[in-house]
This record gives sequence, C-alpha cells and structure tokens, in this order.
Amino acid sequence: MKYTATCLFGLEGLVADDLKFLGAQNVSAENGRVFFEGDDNILARANICCRFAERILIVMDRFRATSFTELFDVVKLINWSDFIGAQDAFPVKGHCVSSALHSVPDCQRIIKKAVADSLAEDYGVSWLEESGAVHQIQFSIIKDDAVIMLDTSGVGLHKRGYRPQANEAPIRETLAAAMCSLSKLRHYHTLYDPFCGSGTILVEGAMLANNIAPGINRDFAAQQWGLFDSKIWQDERDRAKSLVKKDTDFIAFGSDISSDNKKLSAHNAKNAGVYNFIRLETKDVKDFTPSSEKGTLVTNPPYGERMLDIATAEKIYKVMGGKFERRPGWSYGIISPDEEFEKFFGRKADKRRKLSNGGMTCTLYRYRPHYLSPKPERPKTDEPPIDE
Repeated sequence: MKYTATCLFGLEGLVADDLKFLGAQNVSAENGRVFFEGDDNILARANICCRFAERILIVMDRFRATSFTELFDVVKLINWSDFIGAQDAFPVKGHCVSSALHSVPDCQRIIKKAVADSLAEDYGVSWLEESGAVHQIQFSIIKDDAVIMLDTSGVGLHKRGYRPQANEAPIRETLAAAMCSLSKLRHYHTLYDPFCGSGTILVEGAMLANNIAPGINRDFAAQQWGLFDSKIWQDERDRAKSLVKKDTDFIAFGSDISSDNKKLSAHNAKNAGVYNFIRLETKDVKDFTPSSEKGTLVTNPPYGERMLDIATAEKIYKVMGGKFERRPGWSYGIISPDEEFEKFFGRKADKRRKLSNGGMTCTLYRYRPHYLSPKPERPKTDEPPIDE
C-alpha cells in the first residue's frame, strides 16, 4: 500500500531517513511530505515510531485534475467501501495551491459528493448516517496535481500526549525532536536547554537519546476502523518497547527564568516517563554555567516577533554569545527567525538550516565543537543516519 507522511517544511530529509530506517520501501520526499510504501505493519510502525512526521495518510489516488468533472469522476471510482463502512463518518478537508481548482470549499463539496455516491452505490442505500468511526479524507491539489488521502493518525503525531499544558509560544514536539537530531544528540551526550519553557526540547531529547518511540503511549484513528488487525498495533508497540535503550549515560539539564516553567517542565517530563534523565533549575541565561566538560546545547530562545520586542531579544542573543563559548566537546543548536542572529550572537554558524516554527520561517544555527587537537573518535552506534 502507498502512504504519505506530512511534515513541517525543512524536515523532509529527516522524515525520509526515519522511514527508511523503519523499513519503508520506495521512499521519496517532496515539499512538506514524504511518500513511501509498505504493509500494515509499516503503517502502524510509522505512526508509533516516526519522530518527525505530522501525520501518516493512505494515498487513495494521485492524478491530474483541472476541472470539477475530472475531480468528481476519479474520486468516485476509488474503492471507498474497502475502507469506509456504511455507518462511518468521512469528513473532507484539504488545500489547493497554484491550481485551476483553487476553491477549497468547492473541492471539499465535490469530493464529499463523489465519495458519498460511491458508498451509497456499493452499500445499496440512499442515505449515509455517518455516525460511526471517523475516516478523515484529505486532499492536496498543487499545480493541478491532486492527491486524495485517508488520515490514519487522527490527532497529529506531534501530540505525543505528555504535554496537556504548555507555556506561551511552545515549540512543536516534532520540531524539537528534529533540532536534537540535527544537533547530533546521542545517548552518551549531556543535553542543555537554558530556555527550557515547558520542557519540550528536554523531553524530546531524552526520548531520542533513549530510542523511546514518540507514539508508544497514544492511539491512532485507524485503530478504530476495524480494517487493521489489532494484533499488528500491539506487536508494533511491543517491538518499539523492546528497542528502548537501557542504562544510557544520557542526562539533560534545563533552566528557565520562570519558576512556573520549571514546574511545567517537570510535570511534562514525568508524563513522558523521562523525568529521571532531567535536571531542572530556575536560572537566567546570563547565569548559565555548564555542569559537565562536554555538552550538546539545543534551545529555542524567546523571539522578538512572538514573546519579546526585537531589541530585547537581540540583547539576549548577545548574552548567549558570551556564555556559549567555542570550546572542545561543546556544540550548540539555536533556532531563531532573526536574520541578524549571528551578528548579535557574535560569530557565524558552522551550518544553517531553514525550518518552519509556528508559521514563521526560522533558521537552525549550528555550532560544532571546537578542537585544538585532532577530533576524538566517537563511539560506534547503530542509530539511524542523520540528515545534514
């Protein structure tokens, strides 16, 4: 079966590598999504284990559509009754970009009617109650390329279930995980976040380092359909649990100027089951003092456009530049929408990567460890490759 994993812009390579590592076949990345193929186990595994994707959807069909007639005719021919029962609900949503069919409400109406007509004919009924399990139909029409999909995830995959509450402007869980991965965080590292907020980077870092599957403790829409054997989902959860690393050296230090955020981080870490890896304190970034010789610092400082005025944010960047020195064994990954971040931080990044955060285009600025002598060898690892 063919699937697609949607993701934030800039994370397509990470999602593709993750899916390949999980055993998906024919993986191909496009803007904001990654197509792949696999059996029912791969579907369940992707939902449970894919760390950077937003949703996993079944690709029902892909075709060129320039008229409502074309759209209706092709959608109606899809074997919807193979997936949707006579009582099931099938809401429709999607988006259109640079296409002849540019009206989202009209496309929703046409697709809804086509699916309803197809189901009514197959079940020999004139009325569909839609009182059963929800089968969310999604469509994407980009430059007349139409993709019709069924959402198997339900609630977005970024909602791991550990963060019922968050501070102002929290970072998305999938983005936090990606920042940790791109910063080359490993199970033998010490993680720091001096602007920990609700603790998302700390929690996602701990889950990544210990290979804890992000969806191991939540349910998915497709489990309610009766289409997939429940044993498959349980087998994949058991598989994920068996792959959790034991007795790692990982530890994460988080600090924040707000004592309320410290409490919130602790609450979320406990919900995620990683509190034993995390140390928290109330501290201003100007008082940041590392507790180890080496460290991987990953952080999401306050943005001028979201939480502070720009001048205040840039003052913070200057303080960060003074505290986060170039030193052996230390790397830094800092996300910011400020195009002049490096100017105020005080030095150019070794690598930059454009990412989307809360609808804003941001850059992840990466600073590698500074070695005066030859770089030491890293321990061998069987972890998935990291997209540069």
